Amino acid sequence: MILVTGATGKTGRQAVAQLLAAGMDVRALVRDPQAAALPEQAEVVRGDLTDAASVEAAMEGVDGVFLIWPLLTADAAPAVIAAAEKHARRIVYLSAWGVPDDDTVEPEPGILAFHTAIERAIRASTLQWTLLRAGGFASNTLAWAEQIKQSDVVRASHARATRSLVHEADLAAVAVTALTTAGLEGRAPHLTGPQALTQAEQVRTIGDVLGRRIVFEELDEEAAAAALEAQGLPPEYARAIVEAHGQMESEPEQVSPAVAEITGRPARTYREWVADHVADFG
Repeated sequence: MILVTGATGKTGRQAVAQLLAAGMDVRALVRDPQAAALPEQAEVVRGDLTDAASVEAAMEGVDGVFLIWPLLTADAAPAVIAAAEKHARRIVYLSAWGVPDDDTVEPEPGILAFHTAIERAIRASTLQWTLLRAGGFASNTLAWAEQIKQSDVVRASHARATRSLVHEADLAAVAVTALTTAGLEGRAPHLTGPQALTQAEQVRTIGDVLGRRIVFEELDEEAAAAALEAQGLPPEYARAIVEAHGQMESEPEQVSPAVAEITGRPARTYREWVADHVADFG
């Protein structure tokens, strides 16, 4: 039995489907089972990562855990990891590229900070662990979806920021491999897509797939951060994202071969990801 948290998110749904296809028993931890819309073969249980009792109950009889962390702090992580230690043998954590290996190095506050705290707690546990250090998620470009539905212009900062965006199906495939086979214990692979594209190129790719001419209009950093805050991100996270994109203009995100090496198939391209999500862009 494999427990998947964050099972209603894009990577979580892929993991549930791929684990079931691999013949595994799957338990999905969700806040609202009635709205989960997961495959009927999965055991769907109500729970919340901030509710230690519900996590403890969900861990009963579990051999492995795919931990996807939907929160913006690591405050609840020690209780979740302790529950996993009591019941499970292995854990795969969807982390982020940039987490420092050196435990004496503290990252800047923000996304990397909570990933670092969770990674360190997992590595200090008795669990067999694999840490999936993902690069940019292709699904993050869905932040442009509303603009694309309404016009042929995407407004954001740093048109030349370059990322090797990874498809959630590939993240899930690596997680399934780590949970169902030997060889990835104690490893932290860097997972990316097969090509590096600027944000302007990403927008053009969306347009090509949709059969439209969509252009990128560059905002200054202040306006871009304000737009992210309007979408619900805390100010410190919005600012960190904009600044990171600025850094990616001079230091493009590198392409990693890890997805192909681990899964035995090429990583999906960004164009393939857009084709899989045409409906999301209207």
